[in-house]
This record gives sequence, structure tokens and C-alpha cells, in this order.
Amino acid sequence: MSDKELIKRTEEFHGHVGPFIVAGLKMGLLAMEKLDAEKYTGMKVVVETGTTPPISCIVDGIQMSTGCTLGKGNIEVLSNNKPTATFTKKSINQNIKITLKDKWLQAIADVSKESMEELAEKVLKTSPEELFKIENG
Repeated sequence: MSDKELIKRTEEFHGHVGPFIVAGLKMGLLAMEKLDAEKYTGMKVVVETGTTPPISCIVDGIQMSTGCTLGKGNIEVLSNNKPTATFTKKSINQNIKITLKDKWLQAIADVSKESMEELAEKVLKTSPEELFKIENG
């Protein structure tokens, strides 16, 4: 699926596209690639954002990109108010921890409603290494 199609489906699911949901999408896609995990069943995720928007929008991005969902019970949300997710490949219990870097967290926190989509596009085009702190477990 192309980035454009994934963004469109995410917008339909979530209701809008903003920088946090795009960051969540990219976190999930990166984890799937790094862990060579199978979508929907090959992974479990612990997300530390809590359930209060806007930071919790990361959760929906992760759900869209990995197929891990609250309904299936393979995603858990902790209320730590951190833009961090730990992805575990179930078959070998290998994990990767991905955290949105502070400079991006601040940029997203400071963005005006009028500039949200523009920043979301910038997040989409930015390399994972520039966006995230990545720790292999």
C-alpha cells in the first residue's frame, strides 16, 4: 500500500490527519520492517502515550500500520504521557523501542491548527533516524 493510500485510510479511521498520527504510522512501519514481523498477528505493542489527545493519536497510527488493535488485545496503552512504543515480535520475543525525539515532540506541541496538516506532511517525509530514538532490545 502506498503512503498516500495509508494516509487516506488513516484519515477515514481517525477522522483527520495530524503529525502525531503520522508519527505513529511511521513508528509501526519501522517496527514491522526492523522486526520482520507479520501484520495483524506477528507483534504486540506497548504504547506509553496514555489515552488523552493529541499525543494519544500515536496509538491510532500504530494500529493502522501494524494491525495491532485494542480489540485483539495485542496493543496496550500505558498512561505515561510519553511518545514511546515498544514493539515485540511474538515468535522470538525480540523487541524494539521507538521514541519520538524531543525536538519533534516540541514542534508538534507548538503547531497551530492551521499548520497541522503541513507538519504532518513534514513528519511523513522525514527519515526515521531523524524523527525517532530507536533502541533494539
